[in-house]
Amino acid sequence: MTDKPQFVGKKVRLGDIVKIEKASMPSGNNVWVLNLDTVEKGTGKVIVKNRMKADSAGTSTVAFTADAVLYSKLRPNLNKVVVADEPGLATSEMLPLIVNPEVLDRRYFAYLLRSNSFVNLAVSSTAGSKMPRMNKKTLLNAVFPIPSLELQHQRIDLLSSIEKARTKAELLIQQLDTLVKSRFIEMFGDPIRNPLRMSVSSVEELAAPIKNSMKAGPFGSALKKEVYAESGYKVYGQEQVISGDQFLGNYYIDKEKYEQLNSCKVMPGDVLISLVGTVGKVLILSEDCQPGIINPRLVKITFDKRKIFPEYFAIAFSLESVRSSLLGKAHGQTMNVLNLGMIKKLKLPVPPISRQKEYLNFVAQVDKSRFGGMLHLLNSLSGIMHASFFSVADTD
Repeated sequence: MTDKPQFVGKKVRLGDIVKIEKASMPSGNNVWVLNLDTVEKGTGKVIVKNRMKADSAGTSTVAFTADAVLYSKLRPNLNKVVVADEPGLATSEMLPLIVNPEVLDRRYFAYLLRSNSFVNLAVSSTAGSKMPRMNKKTLLNAVFPIPSLELQHQRIDLLSSIEKARTKAELLIQQLDTLVKSRFIEMFGDPIRNPLRMSVSSVEELAAPIKNSMKAGPFGSALKKEVYAESGYKVYGQEQVISGDQFLGNYYIDKEKYEQLNSCKVMPGDVLISLVGTVGKVLILSEDCQPGIINPRLVKITFDKRKIFPEYFAIAFSLESVRSSLLGKAHGQTMNVLNLGMIKKLKLPVPPISRQKEYLNFVAQVDKSRFGGMLHLLNSLSGIMHASFFSVADTD
């Protein structure tokens, strides 16, 4: 650890101002034990503080002090970084890092470690087949610019204010989402637990009477990497569905391949559903969607709008009871997996179109989109700032 004047305003090797330092093992009956599953990705928020007797925590732990920054070296959790506010024990998958406080504010350091630039560097150094971990040498050899503490504090305040606004927008969206779902159950009952007396149809019966109205994405060699083109017809995947943004992504195929995969093409109003991992997410393609196809991780449904509106289906499909019913049937050794057959058989209450319109008018009045737009703007602003503030390289 070296004095401040040598580093401020210069690009600095991380190992010169930060050290990996384990603390003495704590004692007592009320010790904070930090596990990765209690840390929120991207923000470092601790969801819950688990406490127990120190001697009950097990051997796969590392002690840390109240001035430590806890960094997850495990590849799936590289952006889980916690600024400690008290001493404790952490899973051995986290590194306790101590910064030189004359040079670096540890809150600023945590933002750096969670930045895309540093995460990408960390990913490039991970090793191991089952549970890849970051190389400590890469961490200590990472180089990044050190602004003055005053400028660090200004940036911390700015990034923190964006995080608070983002959290508020997310909470508002969740509250409005709960309101929309509650109104659905009031009007139509719970499709699984307490359905009201009305017509019930399977998803397959509600699909449009056209060829390939229900289709999973192409498998096998149809979408190998060499098939992709720099431009042309868009390939829709989980990136768009999970984010709710149909314009994300830059995978394309040419016209010849598009014609070969005609059965997988999409059109405005189609409902896309994720099948693997983060399953059951839904995206309805808008009128200005790009022509394209779905990839193997999605299924697309073209509904018969004389029977059901896509928006009504999307809300019904997102209800907890419906998701639980499907996930209980999902299969896969390491992740949840749905398939087209399971979705086809799902039965839903189908009120008259006039009643669906009444409900969707209520949904339109709730208008979650303005908060979604705000959230998208805040996420973009945060990304721009991180890219501007943090630029990391490996000196090794």
